[in-house]
Amino acid sequence: MAVPNPHKRLMMNPNQLTEQLALFLDVLETGSFSAASRRYPLTPSAVARRIDSLENAVGSQLFIRSTHAVRATPAGLAFAERARRIVTELRLARAEAVSLSSAPEGLIRIDAPAAFGRRHLAPVIADFLMLYPGLDVQLHLIDSFVDMQGLNLGKVDLVLRAGQMADTRLVATPLARMVRIACASPAYLKHRGVPSDPAQLIEHDGLDWDGLAPPFAWRFERDGQLQLHRPARIRMSANNAEALVCGALAGLGIAHLPTWLASEYLLRGELQPLFCDSGLPAPESTGIYALRLEQQPNPRSRLLLEYLKTRFSPIPPWDLALQNNLGRH
Repeated sequence: MAVPNPHKRLMMNPNQLTEQLALFLDVLETGSFSAASRRYPLTPSAVARRIDSLENAVGSQLFIRSTHAVRATPAGLAFAERARRIVTELRLARAEAVSLSSAPEGLIRIDAPAAFGRRHLAPVIADFLMLYPGLDVQLHLIDSFVDMQGLNLGKVDLVLRAGQMADTRLVATPLARMVRIACASPAYLKHRGVPSDPAQLIEHDGLDWDGLAPPFAWRFERDGQLQLHRPARIRMSANNAEALVCGALAGLGIAHLPTWLASEYLLRGELQPLFCDSGLPAPESTGIYALRLEQQPNPRSRLLLEYLKTRFSPIPPWDLALQNNLGRH
């Protein structure tokens, strides 16, 4: 099978090419035009038209459309491998070009959730600041990944959050996909048994969110539909994901956690993944975003956004490590 070339007949500038290929990869990850459209200021029909245009440009059908889902053709899967590399290289090249054309200076103020900030954001920002000695970052970490109340947007340049945002004043830049995985400690599973299907969660103890739960918590895909399956008894509930990790590590029950939080424990074997015989679950239709007020970010923020996208997408490093680990089992 001939592998489609992402550069073939694509008459567009590097920015347009990056956006077109990134949109293709988002459709591939989410499995629908509607889900991918929520990551952009686009309608599902506009996403479909752009994919049609991309298929015409490369001269090959990349997706099979059905009523319930959009699935990649063999040519589309082969195309995706090259597209991921090209998106990464173009983003790196663009960031390097900006850094070489001028010496950026000044302060970037960021508001981010504490757990994500400690695990993933702070190390990346440290690397970024080593590349740009004239820039400084003021990083403010808070407990919530979704709460926007009490935030003074005039005092920050970028806000990192997950999920759909109701504040229409904000411009969202997708940074990373979100994958949620059911997991428990080996001790708990040895004592209570390993469920082979999400429907069996009703027979188990669990740890759950107290208050407003994430929209995809305890939802599992079957036949193209998301179905809700929760443990019958909740041994501990909390409004903080790190608290749920502590309960899962202690053997209290099964938790449904984002991979950005659980990956380190899964890789060390302290938590065991469930329902992953076919690999990681599909990404959610929402993800991790950088939010801002202004339509066009200032040059400092734009440089950081490009760097974060390079480090966190199309597949974030924590998911890539889990994929590779699951592939060995």
